[in-house]
Amino acid sequence: MIEALLPLALFVFSTSITPGPNNLMIMTSGLNHGVARSLPHFLGICLGFPAMIMAIGLGLGTLFTEFPLLHQLVRWAGITYLLYLAWAIASTREVTSADRRPPFTFLQAAAFQWVNPKGWVMAVGALAAFSIPGGEAWLAAGRVALAFILIGGPCIIIWLLFGVGMQRLLSNSDHLRRFNITMGLLLAASVVPMVFD
Repeated sequence: MIEALLPLALFVFSTSITPGPNNLMIMTSGLNHGVARSLPHFLGICLGFPAMIMAIGLGLGTLFTEFPLLHQLVRWAGITYLLYLAWAIASTREVTSADRRPPFTFLQAAAFQWVNPKGWVMAVGALAAFSIPGGEAWLAAGRVALAFILIGGPCIIIWLLFGVGMQRLLSNSDHLRRFNITMGLLLAASVVPMVFD
């Protein structure tokens, strides 16, 4: 049983710790808003993504197989939204700005999972790799979802704390502006492979 779980754990760790839209956004939130104000965003990712895995595992994925146009609409909506977020992050100027964008709420972060193309690739890839044809879909989906909560959650905390740790380094508004532009560009760059898939 442990041998069967090890590949899943490695998959979840490697996909959760590497840069992607969720990690870049939670790091930027940690930098600009701190831990307490970023917790709803963090929890939205940690619970929203496993909820999406469960929905796909229980049959939503077949909807996209039956209606490929729907999948393309979700994909392009996600790419467009990520580019918008990249612009919003890059245009954030300083920590003390009164009109700066508030952190994501729990529901915004959970809903974002549904338009995050990297999230779809991770979810479908995990379900395809770690479920048995003819097996109980809910059990496989539950196992994958639980792995993303137990292993993915701590990986996301690392990115959040990394952002918080950078607050001192980026207390200068010029440094912060450069950081936000860099994060916006990285987020936009993360979209490029999705466009050409």
